[in-house]
Amino acid sequence: MADQLTMLAPDDARAGARPVWIVGDSASGVPAQVTAWLDASGFEPDAGAVAIVPGSGGEGAHAAATAPGDPSDPFALGALAGKLPAGDWYVANPDATDITLATLGFCMGAYRYDRYRKAPARRARLVPDPSVDRRRLEAMAGAVSLTRDLVNTPANDMGPAAIEAAVRTLAAGHKAVVKVIAGEELIAKKLPMIHAVGRASAALPRLIDMRWGKKGAPKLTLVGKGVSFDTGGLGIKPSGSMRNMKKDMGGAANVLGLASMIMAMGLEVRLRVLIPAVENAIAGNAFRPGDVYPTRKGLTVEIGHTDAEGRLVLADALTLADEEEPDLIVDMATLTGAARVALGPDIVPFYTGDEALAGALAKAAETERDPLWRMPLWQPYARNLSSTVADCANVTTDGFAVSVTAALFLQKFVSDKTPWLHLDMFAWTPKAKLHAPVGGEAQAIRALFAVLEDRYGDR
Repeated sequence: MADQLTMLAPDDARAGARPVWIVGDSASGVPAQVTAWLDASGFEPDAGAVAIVPGSGGEGAHAAATAPGDPSDPFALGALAGKLPAGDWYVANPDATDITLATLGFCMGAYRYDRYRKAPARRARLVPDPSVDRRRLEAMAGAVSLTRDLVNTPANDMGPAAIEAAVRTLAAGHKAVVKVIAGEELIAKKLPMIHAVGRASAALPRLIDMRWGKKGAPKLTLVGKGVSFDTGGLGIKPSGSMRNMKKDMGGAANVLGLASMIMAMGLEVRLRVLIPAVENAIAGNAFRPGDVYPTRKGLTVEIGHTDAEGRLVLADALTLADEEEPDLIVDMATLTGAARVALGPDIVPFYTGDEALAGALAKAAETERDPLWRMPLWQPYARNLSSTVADCANVTTDGFAVSVTAALFLQKFVSDKTPWLHLDMFAWTPKAKLHAPVGGEAQAIRALFAVLEDRYGDR
């Protein structure tokens, strides 16, 4: 697996590094000889274009990259990672862009998932500008890399047990504590929905519980959907829809990426991470449409569709989280295809009744270039989750507002007094970008971290 941090050169490598000039209409500080060479060579300043400029006076080679946009796209520097010759480089005119985001863009563009193939022996590295907070940058780049790696790993190597192992590895690096409830113990511990969804798999379903931080600090609980593979259950998905279902643990992966930033930066919180890790498989004991199951909350749920399993495992985990009355609960899940129909793969819809939190998150989404969009918890739609035999159903029958009604279902398992945020994410890049190859993606965690850093940072 690629480590994005290896693409960052140490600060003391700057003396021997070669300069990269950001060019374009809004760029400044570019030497005349560089501009002249680009004009003479017919260089077109399109997004991500890179040209190698002959050096003069012993300065060595230069590289020119564009970052057009409004006013510029700092993530366009992600193209440099794959186009610059091997060696160390630095941005010579950092004022031409948001240099912090540009450096992060380089790191994200450098990412490659190489677990099952040979990685390039040597590649270009970037020396961060002295103005960049290297510790924070490395925490963010590392979180993105961790998230992408977890989502990209196929289900045969990233089942419930492997998700647990990933949590334990992360915990060990930050002296966090992990407890796990698995198999039949889930019923004894009053987590029946997690058991029901995962019991058909040969891999035991489990609830992974990680804790970190000072006991007296504000309680922050992150809940991530950890469905390692989703066949759809007895309501089996067509093969095309099942192709990328290894990413159905993308909520858990993003939660772990966010948790890694929180711990690396030492936020003043009592962090708890809850991941219901299951495989939605098919066997003789698989849960069925029409079945009715109890939940930890005490509500009974009629199963309208077995492919709406993520909300079921989250229901028990959210109830458990709420029992501690935390300062904030955040859940992240690859929950509905309807969210993609509404906002596409790039924009993550979020739901919350906390106006201040919603405003802060919307602002952070813009400043961090981590796109989010608030969706309504429209209460009249909640009646569509009614059942004639149970307290509620897990799906509606009309097919309308599926992402909204999924959020309304989850809301039933969090008390009104607890601030709660739900994100319905894709966790996948379907078309390559300058800063992101096709594959697993970290979404919303950079914006979320910015909000949490402001809320729980230096106190």
